[in-house]
Amino acid sequence: MSVRVRFAPSPTGPLHIGGVRTALYNFLFAKKNKGKFILRIEDTDQNRFVDGALEYIMNSLEWLGIRPDEGIREGGDFGPYRQSQRKNIYQKFADQLIESGNAYYAFDTAQELEAMRARLKEAKSDTQLYNYLTRSEMKNSLTLSKEETRNLMASESERVIRLKVPENTSISFTDLIRGNVEFNSSNIDDKVLLKSDGMPTYHLANVVDDHLMKISHVIRGEEWLSSTPIHVLLYQGFDWKSTMPKFAHLPLLLKPDGNGKLSKRDADKQGFPIFPISWKDSNTGEVSEGFREKGFLPEALINFLAFLGWNPGTEKEIYALAELCEDFSVERIQKGGSKFDFEKAIWFNQQYVHKLPKEKMISSLKISLEENQIKYSDEKVSEAVELMKDRVSFLHELFTEARYLWEAPSHYEENVVARKWNADTKKAIQSLMNTWHSLDLFTASNIKESLESTLVTIEMPAGKVMQALRHSITGKGGGPDLIGIIAFLGKDESLKRMRTTFNSIN
Repeated sequence: MSVRVRFAPSPTGPLHIGGVRTALYNFLFAKKNKGKFILRIEDTDQNRFVDGALEYIMNSLEWLGIRPDEGIREGGDFGPYRQSQRKNIYQKFADQLIESGNAYYAFDTAQELEAMRARLKEAKSDTQLYNYLTRSEMKNSLTLSKEETRNLMASESERVIRLKVPENTSISFTDLIRGNVEFNSSNIDDKVLLKSDGMPTYHLANVVDDHLMKISHVIRGEEWLSSTPIHVLLYQGFDWKSTMPKFAHLPLLLKPDGNGKLSKRDADKQGFPIFPISWKDSNTGEVSEGFREKGFLPEALINFLAFLGWNPGTEKEIYALAELCEDFSVERIQKGGSKFDFEKAIWFNQQYVHKLPKEKMISSLKISLEENQIKYSDEKVSEAVELMKDRVSFLHELFTEARYLWEAPSHYEENVVARKWNADTKKAIQSLMNTWHSLDLFTASNIKESLESTLVTIEMPAGKVMQALRHSITGKGGGPDLIGIIAFLGKDESLKRMRTTFNSIN
């Protein structure tokens, strides 16, 4: 059986970064095994459908390079790839389960269901399930006569089709990550398979579509582990057990401290993105910045996500997508949750930024300068990139972290003023201004030589002066090579800034 995997999100909002990892692992598994990666949209719950979410999902995967072999945009032999367009398929399969005795009609109203749960709660029952213990008290085709059932079927009464879960039965399956997993049917309720409007629920549509699309492996999040016994029962009920896909349930993404599942609230609180690209909530107007807008390169984000739950068993960390496709294996996915370390994500991005061609960096810096209406020459842009290229984690930092290369600082870091500015540093700055004012050839080598000789003359150690000097020119306490910055700015601009700072602090 050829490998066919699917990523099947619901368009109920933006794609969480955990969902992106699930898509990535499916994609890598397919490519590793020369199989197919399918994008299927599970939109049977029309009440939760969010405008723009479908396009958002597809655009996010496209930006990351996780390209489906089959899907809405790509087409394929097993479409349609939206469940809402497959509605006419599911009824016959639900009927098949009715005929085989693995499902039944239920006519209970919402009020009757609520009353049943209230009775169980009052009786201090451990669960409030609609199952073999309670179905005998409810209004369904198992408790009603054939005539009563026919009459209700012919009327406009609301009805659903429920799975008939067997009593006190062990349901087991092999998970590729967790090994043998076993559930008891006593803890599973008779799930609704087909709703009153004729739309399938997730459980029925999921199993039917996986079967019809010849899905060989279901790789999904840990939160779906508890649904798997329901799906196993459906495969058995359809007599499809021989073609049932293999399951692999991925570990949770945890908060950075490892204490609980990662959520949008956690991300917002700690100031990092949770979505791949920017998302605007159509109801509140709130815009959530994505990894793309934060400045992450798609290759870096892919590399980071791959290591959230998987490792190659070596010390190697930097992987191109093609290399991940070659080395990925389900066997090396961990069982336990993985902490979401945003600082590590930044480190990955830094590695990829540093490997970019200089022309890419130059292009990015020019865009920033033009957006800020700053004039530049090609020569100066190239020099600025040389100064900053090994110090940035994001492309936009070529400008934001060195704006002082183009504009004089408008404020100074107060802690540097408090710690570094004193009578000695003022004396040194004044002496340097005098030295450099008379310096004819203002090159990096001449600047360095004259700086060293001046400090010797005034008997001042470099460590006592350099940060104050940097501060007087850039407004910051740290940055790239200071001599290079001074040479970049030139004699007049450097002296002007030193004088302004000297006078303002005095």
